[in-house]
Amino acid sequence: MNQRLAAIVVNALLVALAVVSLGPLLWMLSVSFMQTGEAGHFPPPLLPSAPTLDNYRELFVRAGMGRYLLNSFIVSTSVMLLSLLFNTMAGYAFAKLRFKGRDRTFRALLAALVIPAQVAMMPLFLLLKQMGLVNTYAGAIVPGMAAIFGIFLVRQYARSIPDELLEAARIDGASEARIFFQIVLPGLKPILVTLAIFSFLGAWNDFMWPLIVLSDDALQTLPVALAGLSREHVMDYELMMAGSVVTILPVLLLFLVLQRYYIQGLLLGSVKG
Repeated sequence: MNQRLAAIVVNALLVALAVVSLGPLLWMLSVSFMQTGEAGHFPPPLLPSAPTLDNYRELFVRAGMGRYLLNSFIVSTSVMLLSLLFNTMAGYAFAKLRFKGRDRTFRALLAALVIPAQVAMMPLFLLLKQMGLVNTYAGAIVPGMAAIFGIFLVRQYARSIPDELLEAARIDGASEARIFFQIVLPGLKPILVTLAIFSFLGAWNDFMWPLIVLSDDALQTLPVALAGLSREHVMDYELMMAGSVVTILPVLLLFLVLQRYYIQGLLLGSVKG
């Protein structure tokens, strides 16, 4: 009886926590369908009195949100694919390949994790300016092509791949490239999905770097465009909520679709030594 009561209490607390967590998101979705000015009433209504899609039409027809959505997809998808390639190659090299200074280099990378990313933004901007990449998609993509955390994540998981399997492939005459793409990558699938989600979400939600490197309005990503929209329509809560829904919905769907692999990758990565 005590165990059943404890289970009921725990489940009730979890349901209450879920309601508290999802409440703001559900209200944001509700406000996005309200008439202009309706959300400004006190007390604010929970549901729209007359649901409308006018706010979404305003976003895509007049505010050009479709262009910003495309920009975010281009930048985020490119960052995700390139970071998967480079982080996986680097993580595998640190885990399984022997070269001079490997351990010292890896420790230096880990030490660099404590340095705030904002410290490197000015030198990085000046470097990209000399390369002619400012105000281009490439300028927004290059900084996300590799991440220390991603390298660390892949390395920890790749260490579990048996050395005997790799040595057998080398004895059979397989090149390092073939070993990596045909043996290592399939074995890293759970952690690759986790890394892909991290990379995509990080690029999608990034506000500071696109704001710095992309001065052309036609190249701006969704977070920057939404901030600009809020300055122009500071009291239009319904339009702002519609813009927030458009920004959040793609990454929410991505997470829900890949949730099983994401959790599996985190659990596996947590026990790899």
